[in-house]
Amino acid sequence: MRADGPRCFTGTVFCLKRAGEAAGVMKEETVKEIYQPLFTPWKIGNVEIKNRIVQEAMGGTSLFGWLEPCHFDEEAAAYLLQRARDGVGLILPGMQCVRDTMGGRWLHTNTKMFEKMKPFMEEFHRTGAKLFVQLSGGFGRSMAVNELMVKLLKNKLLGRLASPVLDVDYACASASETPNRWADGIVSRPLTVDEIHQIVLGFGKTAALLREAGADGVEVHAVHEGYLIDQFTIANMNYRTDQYGGSFENRYRFPAEIVQCIKKYAGEDFPVSLRYSVTSKTKGFRQGAVPGEAFEEFGRGAEESVRAARYLQAAGYDMLNCDNGTYDAWYWAHPPQYMPDNCNLPEAEIIRRAVTIPVVCAGKMDPAAAAEMIAQGKIDAAGFARQNLADTGWVSKLSAGREEEIRPCIRCHNACFNFSKYADKPNRQSLEDAMHLARCALDPQVMQQKKYRIIPAKESKRVAVIGGGIGGMECALVLRRRGHIPTIFEKSSRLGGIFIEASSLSFKKSDRALLEWYRREIRENRIEVRLETEINDPGVLRGEFDAVISATGAVPRMLPIPGFCLTAGLPKLLAEKENAPDRIVFLGGGLSACEAAYEMVLTGRHPVIVEAADDLIAADSVCLANSSCLRELLAYHQVPVYLRSTLTEIREGSVTVKTPEKIFDLPCDLAVNATGFVPQPVGGSSIPRVGDCRKVGNLRTVIWSAWDVCAQI
Repeated sequence: MRADGPRCFTGTVFCLKRAGEAAGVMKEETVKEIYQPLFTPWKIGNVEIKNRIVQEAMGGTSLFGWLEPCHFDEEAAAYLLQRARDGVGLILPGMQCVRDTMGGRWLHTNTKMFEKMKPFMEEFHRTGAKLFVQLSGGFGRSMAVNELMVKLLKNKLLGRLASPVLDVDYACASASETPNRWADGIVSRPLTVDEIHQIVLGFGKTAALLREAGADGVEVHAVHEGYLIDQFTIANMNYRTDQYGGSFENRYRFPAEIVQCIKKYAGEDFPVSLRYSVTSKTKGFRQGAVPGEAFEEFGRGAEESVRAARYLQAAGYDMLNCDNGTYDAWYWAHPPQYMPDNCNLPEAEIIRRAVTIPVVCAGKMDPAAAAEMIAQGKIDAAGFARQNLADTGWVSKLSAGREEEIRPCIRCHNACFNFSKYADKPNRQSLEDAMHLARCALDPQVMQQKKYRIIPAKESKRVAVIGGGIGGMECALVLRRRGHIPTIFEKSSRLGGIFIEASSLSFKKSDRALLEWYRREIRENRIEVRLETEINDPGVLRGEFDAVISATGAVPRMLPIPGFCLTAGLPKLLAEKENAPDRIVFLGGGLSACEAAYEMVLTGRHPVIVEAADDLIAADSVCLANSSCLRELLAYHQVPVYLRSTLTEIREGSVTVKTPEKIFDLPCDLAVNATGFVPQPVGGSSIPRVGDCRKVGNLRTVIWSAWDVCAQI
């Protein structure tokens, strides 16, 4: 039966009692009328959920480890318990393969970790929250192989030798022989029927142990995002001629058998959710479709999706947790700033009308819009993922009417999910990041509580922070929490630094909200700020302060190109973008340049990008969801891009472009220096440096370095 519908509300506010404290203490709070539908109960099968906020699964928050051999993960457990105490209704820990990626052990054979899970679930349930463990069959062609994995796949002998530790051949196995999403020349082998049966059995046996350990349900991952099981359902990725290929029923047999096996082993009344991509939004292998684009669907279209949803409900699934996309159109499942809010809602509404089980929608969901859609019966609950990293107290703040205190997620993926790819290179993510996902660029303490702790200072010191950008403000806030007395010196008339210009782009409202959040925190913590005060010599501060920190940022890089003095820097372009001319040539095709070029397109201008590398956004730190979205948006808007190219001369009204094939003049009204930045610290090496004045990076490196430096004062 369908979950309980939303209640009707009449007052401007109402009181709710939230079991959000560890000791079970009830707390009365008020919820603004606009958010009321989010805080009503509903059911998945026979399990009642106290509110309609669902924390979506995120890699790295897995209860049994991420890629390493399965074990009960204390760090993830502590994080998930914190989220339950904050008031989340339903929590989905990170995806857990039923067979370890490393070591190849089946989860159900490690009974010790399920024993450790039991006392955790007892404490977890005291919060009133519910927990469904998300189980997966694996990655298939979507496995984010790095250079080492590519070597193991190409060298069969090395692959066999490494297989007891890391069986890449198995990890990449798919429905059929299909190209890997991340590496050229790598083709997945088809799973055998026996291997499919082992996976199905793995779901059933693991689910039974999870129920015994206290889990409230499981979620199958998935007919979703182009992972292994989804590769079986998509006709253009499944060329099999056995019982798992060909007809509609054969292609969806794998997920149907999984839920039936779970019900057999864990009980018919044990709820099973399905992570479900309604449509694939995919034009072909490694080709996504951007919002508004007319295209022929390569994957699952809306018509088949309605049929599939009904078929999977009949097979036994108790909920559909919906979004869109595949790894080839990754930005639908992991929306960056360039994607519209609630981008997956139209498709989720279609499924809500087609089935009688609850439907959840995820993907850049706005809480107010989500509440409205729930009140109208268009969805049953809303899924939120990385907002739960950016502010681990956001639900209690929202329920108490203190939304201005919520630190917004800016969807950068810099720390939580920075799988990176450009040109013909495989995944460029560092091993450290690969093994520790679900950290947050904005909050270093998330999933790193042992490393980043607020330790009260033994002696309170007066600390001068030179620079009022994000790095400087983060320093001041950390110092204040430790018991120091910080003062910010900022040469301009307002706090924010270069982030003011960076956040001014039309699609960066979350960045602007983050900037306002910082300014508010500075005010609320009564931190002294001296604006229009430039400090070039830290020595002038010695008598007044016990310590000094440099957070002075960086300046645009200069190049020895004839006419380079005629260029405008990116900050200047963004600060004066309303008056920008029509024809703009960007010298450099990094992330900031591509974002600025996209903004110029949206305002009707005609940008051109000239990039020396062999791809746009050729940076190891930028998530493929972000970079591929931006690349494909620029292509959709037909922005001319010259790769492996440079400018040899810049003149009034034109530039000379040198490509591998030719040299030619290009008319332009403005050339923009987008070649990057260089640090601009003040003082000598004895002055601690934070952020870009230390090493140019991103918001993660800025904020984390602030914690590193401030911990030593």
